Amino acid sequence: MSGTKQYTDFYDNVRDTLFARSCDVMNAQRQAALDRFRWLGFPDRKSERYKYTDVGLDFEPDYGIALTALTDELPSHCYRIGSAPVDVTPYYNTIADHNDAVVCLNTMLSVDTLLVHIPRNTRPQHPIQISNILKGTNDTMVNRRLLIILDEGAQADIIITDRAVNDSRFLTNQVIEAFAGENSNLNIYEIEETHLLCTRYSNIYIHQDRNASVRHTSLSLFNGHTRNTCTVRLAGEGAEVSLNGCVIADKMQHVDNNTRIEHLVPHCTSNELYKYILDDSAVGAFAGIVYVSEGAQKTSSSMTNANLCATDSARMYTQPMLEIYADDVKCSHGSTVGQLGDDALFYMMQRGIGIDEARLLLKSAFITEVIETIPLQPLRDRLHFQVDKRLRGELSKCEGCKLCK
Repeated sequence: MSGTKQYTDFYDNVRDTLFARSCDVMNAQRQAALDRFRWLGFPDRKSERYKYTDVGLDFEPDYGIALTALTDELPSHCYRIGSAPVDVTPYYNTIADHNDAVVCLNTMLSVDTLLVHIPRNTRPQHPIQISNILKGTNDTMVNRRLLIILDEGAQADIIITDRAVNDSRFLTNQVIEAFAGENSNLNIYEIEETHLLCTRYSNIYIHQDRNASVRHTSLSLFNGHTRNTCTVRLAGEGAEVSLNGCVIADKMQHVDNNTRIEHLVPHCTSNELYKYILDDSAVGAFAGIVYVSEGAQKTSSSMTNANLCATDSARMYTQPMLEIYADDVKCSHGSTVGQLGDDALFYMMQRGIGIDEARLLLKSAFITEVIETIPLQPLRDRLHFQVDKRLRGELSKCEGCKLCK
């Protein structure tokens, strides 16, 4: 089977199991998601948000679909600071895009949701780290759901890592919904280090109230085929968001980042910085749109996408866009695609630096700007170390994996 039918048939076969293993809040959304998925079908490249990624091809292989974790020894599905309960009904599946078939598929098939709730005026002592480990002997599709709720004045740093520990094919479909309450501060870091046989779709939706500050950083350090979608709604005056991303890709890797920031009220700020280093026959894509609604005066927004193609066979597609319906705004966007500068290489070689080391240093300096936006010093240090290893081809070998040897 191919296309949507294999998934709708699978849902019909496992519906009772899904309902038995999940909760009422999630089960209440399944039928509508199924109906919407059947009606929409997977988007093709005529769809504006998916013009650089062939979704149908990615979801075509006949993956086994995981409905349970590999072990019962995993931590609780709910991480909460404090003891106050939270009703997730007003939050779950309310800001995710119901017109995106990939999201609808996730809503149909996800069994549980990881909840991170930070109560009012609370800040965890340490960053919260969520480690997603892909392991299995068969080709497997995994549907993940994450719900983040920060109440008024709350603060949190959340680090999400993706790793694969053997050489099976994995298809990950992840949906994150994040709510930043008034005067809250939320930092989310997504780090992918999988392998060439992994396909990853990550859709994150962020809603910000008055004076909420959010930073989202996406780092694709090693992967197979990746599509990241980030949609932000600035719904309260004084809200500010920073979206940052870096990509290091070679071989036949593909990384597509697509962002949309909606300025819905006055006096909000958004900044974007995405940088790509592409080697061999890697393909990168960035499409970003800043939407400023009518009446959203005093908006300030900047978007930058800078790209380095180290070979003639590497390809980069970039499309920064502005859609503005207010007249008192400061908005800018720009993109560049280039290669390593001969002058800079010559300058370094004149000072005794070998050509390979000179190229590595220039690449590292190029990507450093993104890493330095991260306020957590230990995470910055760790990422500088990982990036250096990645650029030198010294990735750690995962147990049982033959792909990087």
